[in-house]
Amino acid sequence: MILSNKINYLCGSFNSSLPMISRRLIRIKVLQTLYSAQSREERSLSILEKEYFHSINKTYELYLLFLQVPIELAKAEEQKIDIGLQKFRPTPEERNPNMRFCQNAVIERLRKNVELTNVINEKKVNWANNADFFKTLNIQLRQYDFFNDYMNKPSVTFEDDKKILLNIIDKIVPNTEAFDSILEDMSIFWNDEVEFVLNMVSKTIKSFEEGKLDKPLMKVFKNEDDQEFAKQLIRNTLNNQDEYNKLIRKYSQNWDMSRMAVIDHLIMQTAIAEIVEFPSIPVKVSLNEYIDLAKLYSTDNSNTFINGILDSVVKDLKSQGKVVKTGRGLIDN
Repeated sequence: MILSNKINYLCGSFNSSLPMISRRLIRIKVLQTLYSAQSREERSLSILEKEYFHSINKTYELYLLFLQVPIELAKAEEQKIDIGLQKFRPTPEERNPNMRFCQNAVIERLRKNVELTNVINEKKVNWANNADFFKTLNIQLRQYDFFNDYMNKPSVTFEDDKKILLNIIDKIVPNTEAFDSILEDMSIFWNDEVEFVLNMVSKTIKSFEEGKLDKPLMKVFKNEDDQEFAKQLIRNTLNNQDEYNKLIRKYSQNWDMSRMAVIDHLIMQTAIAEIVEFPSIPVKVSLNEYIDLAKLYSTDNSNTFINGILDSVVKDLKSQGKVVKTGRGLIDN
């Protein structure tokens, strides 16, 4: 189960109130948790729910970690300049260092962002043990034309300061292999989420405005409704798996169940749970979301197969009065 190459599906459009964990990612996290549980005997709700929310929190921690990359690079640049100034015979360049990157206005906003500082201290997420890595990475920045062009411009604007950070996040970080090994040592949850989280970091940096010093960060969840959706989706799926499996078997009689992809089965279980247990979500919305997930994570023909079975299941459930939608425009959905 990977998140890479699925960025457009996960992210959607951006605004300042966009949550870090969207409902799309919530659905994927449920599927990942259920999928990982297939190979274990212990599948209790309490354990799986704990793992599920731990995974969500780790994704947010990775977001906080990558927001600190520009700060760490600027810190390494300052240390390099200090070392040059302290030499007995510094070169002309060392005597008159280019302070542009150190004084980058967007980095300064990240450093002074109260919310970022507080949540980093609270969660203890930082690059404290990787100072040497950032010193090396800072030196490597000189290999990139976009960095040298930025440093050698007669003057720079706030947009220039923003653009150099976006280039670092978009071009350097994902192509630096050392990041992979460092992150793997720090958490097993991060390997498949780097591209998605870097995209969120880029969107956060793009949202910074010259006249506003303290930019709000993305939240873990958009609101309490999304947090409750996350909690109830995995609970309802796990608690009703046997019932949902009977429905799936009923409408896949011409299909060898032993050959059905595990992820197909889990997608359908989760889709049924959402359709039955969340009266405010239109059936069409749920169906479209899980059909898209099938396109992304399963075989080429799975989306058609899943769509057919779910369509039959929904008709069955509606006839039993088990699909009840409430709210404006949803009664006949």
